[in-house]
Amino acid sequence: MLQGVLKKFLLILLVVVLYQHWGKIERLFDPGAAVSETTRSQARVVLYATDWCGYCKATRRFLDQKGIPYREFDIEKDPSARQAYIDLGGAGIPILDVNGTLIRTYDPDAIMAALPK
Repeated sequence: MLQGVLKKFLLILLVVVLYQHWGKIERLFDPGAAVSETTRSQARVVLYATDWCGYCKATRRFLDQKGIPYREFDIEKDPSARQAYIDLGGAGIPILDVNGTLIRTYDPDAIMAALPK
């Protein structure tokens, strides 16, 4: 009985880990989906988010899938990140600063448009 519970737990854990890293996994199988090396090297992306936000997770997954490097700040765990979020007029999450362009929701088209060409 204990082995069955352990197997179920490990399976659930595996599914959660796969879900959290799906963008990186997709990029392994479809490297053409990533943006150019020049764009990646010039991208300055800052993500203000929380752990529980579904749109924040979708944003992380999109950035990972496209191979876009980003710095993430959790506005619930980091007081200075919270203050930066407020200074940006934070009224919702996620907020992204993509090379100086503020994007106030999960918007893949706006993210791609704000990246250097």
